[in-house]
Amino acid sequence: MTRIRKAVFPVAGLGTRFLPATKSVTKEMLPLIDRPLIQYAVDEARAAGIDEFIFITSTGQSALETYFGRNSGLERKLKDGGKTTLLNRLRSTNLEDETYSFIQQDSPRGLGHAVSLARDVVGNEPFAVILPDDVIHAQRSVLAQMVKNFEGSHMIATQAVSSDRISAYGVVDIAQKSGQVQHLRGLVEKPSADQAPSEFGIVGRYLLQPTIFDRLDGLAPGAGNEIQLTDAIAADIGGVGCNGFAFHGERFDCGSVAGYLEATTVFALERAELRDGFQSMLRQRMNLLPVAA
Repeated sequence: MTRIRKAVFPVAGLGTRFLPATKSVTKEMLPLIDRPLIQYAVDEARAAGIDEFIFITSTGQSALETYFGRNSGLERKLKDGGKTTLLNRLRSTNLEDETYSFIQQDSPRGLGHAVSLARDVVGNEPFAVILPDDVIHAQRSVLAQMVKNFEGSHMIATQAVSSDRISAYGVVDIAQKSGQVQHLRGLVEKPSADQAPSEFGIVGRYLLQPTIFDRLDGLAPGAGNEIQLTDAIAADIGGVGCNGFAFHGERFDCGSVAGYLEATTVFALERAELRDGFQSMLRQRMNLLPVAA
């Protein structure tokens, strides 16, 4: 099993669908129950054995650095107050200084451009890319599932997508399948439903070989006039190749308000201390809704 040590987290997006909240709080810091979205992504990476974290940010995103740093004053207050459980929970969010770095993206020019900025820090080794917008609820970390099946080619997480939504995704063209692994002959960025080569869309988890940086170098803008990571991976299929991975788990698009609310509901119902009260509230609210004609 190939060792993956580093993960890149592109977090420079504007989060416009969550305005005005994201006027002062970055989208990745929005709380899902009692942890920000970025914490779920970092925890997933840790569960896959990753120990170096690279955040691609925009100007003024100091909240991330504050969050992952140590808050000695708060830790002391919790310790003095005997709040051991809260203290341990707080300390679990700390990252050691030498394990994380921040790289600024001067303007939002696409996922491919964001990933390209990590070249010097990643170096000449395979690495992961995690999009915190995609929160995936799984018994085993999706990234850990992928690392276990990583064989040297690029690997991207995939899931079946309904035809009315497929045009919002990069879509894989599958040559053959071996269990959850899909051997690919191509990728198409945001095709129409009648042009999609399969029903499997790309989800925000990637394991990439460093050859991707050469493919990204000088890549022309693609869909949305942005540098598309999908285009660079597609260009490398004839080189190191690419596999899709149909992961086990439930994915929530927390880049959308509806997906964020759905994730909040599901995660709340799984918390023993929240479940009963939350279920009771939902039943009461549902009973108050007008019956559809």
